[in-house]
Amino acid sequence: MTRRRPSAEPPASVRRSGTESEASSPSAQPHVPVLLDEVVATLSTDGGLAVDGTFGAGGYTRALLDRDPALQVVAIDRDPTAIAAGQSLVAASRGRLRLIPGRFGNLDTLLAEAGVGQADQVVLDIGVSSMQLDVPERGFSFRNDGPLDMRMGGDGPSAADIVNESDETVLADIIYHYGEERRSRAVARAIHEARRRGRIETTAQLAELVAGVVRAEPGSHIHPATRTFQGLRIAVNDELGELVRALHAAERVLRPGGRLAVVTFHSLEDRIVKQFFAARSGRSAQGSRHLPGAPAEVVRSFNLVTKGPVLPGEAETARNPRARSAKLRAAERTESDVPEPLAALTALASLPEAARGGHRR
Repeated sequence: MTRRRPSAEPPASVRRSGTESEASSPSAQPHVPVLLDEVVATLSTDGGLAVDGTFGAGGYTRALLDRDPALQVVAIDRDPTAIAAGQSLVAASRGRLRLIPGRFGNLDTLLAEAGVGQADQVVLDIGVSSMQLDVPERGFSFRNDGPLDMRMGGDGPSAADIVNESDETVLADIIYHYGEERRSRAVARAIHEARRRGRIETTAQLAELVAGVVRAEPGSHIHPATRTFQGLRIAVNDELGELVRALHAAERVLRPGGRLAVVTFHSLEDRIVKQFFAARSGRSAQGSRHLPGAPAEVVRSFNLVTKGPVLPGEAETARNPRARSAKLRAAERTESDVPEPLAALTALASLPEAARGGHRR
């Protein structure tokens, strides 16, 4: 499999898992599964059971079903709209597809509840889908005004709740650590001042507020609010925590020889997947700056299938600009017992302790 490297890191605006900006097409785009051929080729085991932990529009599930008539698939999604839309594919599969509502971080528990013991393949496509971005009522995007929501599953605190009720320091940490916005403190301060005059309820309100304190980069089409929206969305849905839990859950359910393929869309996600595979394959046995406590002797529960990230080629990025920053990493389960979860990965996915506790530092 050939790895393709783009000439430069793409802006966050065209990343599927980031929030879009003017670099994306102004019209709604159908969800297109990224690195589809590469994912299907990587999950090379025949027959058995595959788990699509992030069903979305069903692109990977459909491709896996089409590839192997003997394959059974269990697909999971926390978004009720995705579950409803996927019923036609369930019907067309003639009993080969089960679609389960839930969080992919709980995939081992969900499989057990469905009477499934082990799996032969697991695929995870991390982040927000085009279907969510392109519906103003979902509140993920500032391209069209809508309620400041961002909840993938429709439950729990919304982005408006976080924006209007969080401590200023907590807001700054969310925007800085999850959105990688250098002006996070200025943004949090502006939000704190604005909400004294009334609640911030819409995406347009927040985008305009952020644009007042974050300058657009010269020659860039990235909206100044892009990183702030990304940070809030990750916090609302605990996306990095879900990813860490899903990696460990997949490790528990995969049979020896089973494969795990993960597609990520920005550095925060990819760092977690990279470090997980490095630790579980023994490549980080001497520790690293991200996993400083890694022991010298580790249980190798995975062997790497991709030695580095597999990237989309020029033809795919031309067809689908949101694929530009995608990275595929994959590994194969060994016969080793499941080691203890990696606490350092949870730290990578978390805010500083002061922010998690809601206290000022």
